[in-house]
Amino acid sequence: MKRNCAVILLGCTFVLARGAVAPYAAELAVGLNHVDQYTIAGAKHFVRDFEPLNSDGTVNAIVEIPTGTTAKWEVSKSDGQMRWEFQQGKPRIVQYLGYPGNYGMLPQTLLASDKGGDGDPLDVIVLGDAVPRGSVVRAQVVGILKLFDGGEVDDKIIAIHDKSPLAEAFDIDELRTMYPGVLEIVETWFENYKGPGKLIADGYENRAEAIRQIKAAHAEYRRRN
Repeated sequence: MKRNCAVILLGCTFVLARGAVAPYAAELAVGLNHVDQYTIAGAKHFVRDFEPLNSDGTVNAIVEIPTGTTAKWEVSKSDGQMRWEFQQGKPRIVQYLGYPGNYGMLPQTLLASDKGGDGDPLDVIVLGDAVPRGSVVRAQVVGILKLFDGGEVDDKIIAIHDKSPLAEAFDIDELRTMYPGVLEIVETWFENYKGPGKLIADGYENRAEAIRQIKAAHAEYRRRN
């Protein structure tokens, strides 16, 4: 009896050891493949081959980090592939709770560094259940979280997946009224995931301002590319 128990325990340990990377793995969107263990790509360039805005006012969000996960992947502006970011020689894992939504970027947008931005595409967080990494999600924009990272503008577009219960809200004020606490959760997460004092939040702007910024960032991208 004791021998059987030992075998079971050893078996469980073996499974855990083999699955040690499981918390950092994520399903890939259809049509994407691993170039290597740190790079994924598909037939299209993630930055240049998708439009940021659709005719119905929704955005096309490229999901780099699915809801609830912590592996820090990001799209490369140069080749349009998606890579696991390295920090101090190791694949970066956010040392905090998993992302509170599907995090990613808006294609064909640019926050120019000479205008106070970080030189990257606009960031977006799509509230809702996790989708596969590399998904292109049509999402309803409701507002923008104003953030500063080391003095640089690091705003986050707030959008909602159309399959989320939150999709009944069409603006930041509706989201605040209909689903109390959601905006506070998102703001608290971003203010703290890099450590105290690293990011400074300055409240939310409404949908109209978010759309204005998306259009401006799209125009900036087109002007420079």
